[in-house]
Amino acid sequence: MKRKFGLFDIVLFVSLLGVVVSALYPFVYMIAVSFSGVVPVLKGQVFLWPKEFNLNTYASVFEKPEIGRAYLNTIFYTLLGTTLSLIVSAAAAYALSKKHMLFHRGFMVMIVITLFFSGGMIPTFLVVKSYHLIDTIWAMILPTLVSSWNIIVMRTFFAGMPQEVEESGKMDGLTDIGIFFRLVLPLSKAILATIGLFYGVAIWNNFFSALLYLRDADLFPLQIIVRNMVLQGQGTGAGNIGGDSMIVDESIKYATIIITTVPILMIYPFLQKYFAKGALIGSIKG
Repeated sequence: MKRKFGLFDIVLFVSLLGVVVSALYPFVYMIAVSFSGVVPVLKGQVFLWPKEFNLNTYASVFEKPEIGRAYLNTIFYTLLGTTLSLIVSAAAAYALSKKHMLFHRGFMVMIVITLFFSGGMIPTFLVVKSYHLIDTIWAMILPTLVSSWNIIVMRTFFAGMPQEVEESGKMDGLTDIGIFFRLVLPLSKAILATIGLFYGVAIWNNFFSALLYLRDADLFPLQIIVRNMVLQGQGTGAGNIGGDSMIVDESIKYATIIITTVPILMIYPFLQKYFAKGALIGSIKG
């Protein structure tokens, strides 16, 4: 029997379409403006498709040394921070998934409390300063290294892992650390990919830590450059004088935002399969 297409389906379709368009249009508009010439942008003729297509804006962006340096900083912070965050979070979650661990309940209570209460910005800044992390790469990584919520999610995942997996490792003479690295982690690609993506996106978009803890412009991530451009309403010094200067700066701003966003969007298709794929399929035989 064919499913009837009723009024509710139409309303739902139109509503979801409106959400998609409202979310997608600003991004498409920025792409169109960044690839358009100065005159069409000045006349307001650009909407969904570039006019007088050219790559001058992107060439200007990549010629700016501060943008290239900030881009490399952001990539470094993301790779290092995501790796360390996954290692620490997975290790903590695996330990907490064992109810026989000493002080198990006390540790869980302390972690849950941090979901509702935090030390605050000023105490956190004083802690970071006391450890001499100001103006270092670790100021971008250590203060936001672990998320309590991600630990709880990973703990739930590890708690549901069959005991037979660990028992087989113990029969082969593996220690708890060996079981964790050689058996548990290889079977946890789904949760590692998902949580890793959460950490990676958060670190990639993190400008607040840099705003608080970094003074050296050579350590700035790309998000600080974009933030300054958006708030100040100007580019990174296009050097043009006259009516075209504002338009050139606006195009540079949009091009920088696109360059900042595209790498994260490109990662999603490669990790999509892990969101739906069962992590333990085929892990237990017999």
